Amino acid sequence: MARTKAIQVEAQAECCPSLLGAPLGPDDASELATGFSALGDPVRLRLLSMLSVAPEGEICVCEFIGPIGKSQGTISHHLKILGEAGLVHGERRGKWVWYSLDRTRLAELRTAIDG
Repeated sequence: MARTKAIQVEAQAECCPSLLGAPLGPDDASELATGFSALGDPVRLRLLSMLSVAPEGEICVCEFIGPIGKSQGTISHHLKILGEAGLVHGERRGKWVWYSLDRTRLAELRTAIDG
């Protein structure tokens, strides 16, 4: 098991440079800034926290309205920002869009900070 864990850490380190390991190039800095910027809003953090504990691993956009206390348009706007940062994925099913977390992308951001 320890060997598998080491391989996963190496794979993450290759795809997302550490903020602490070496100076970042412009492209790497831009990619990381997009992800971290998306995390800088309380509504978006609440959306991510709800997705992280979703029993089915996904939530319909309509299910965020009550708990978040914002309109469907506002929630969709925040989910769009999270999607553009690669933190969530949406899948249209009829009238509604179902969202799921991209745990790999979140792990990449965490790895960038952990160095």
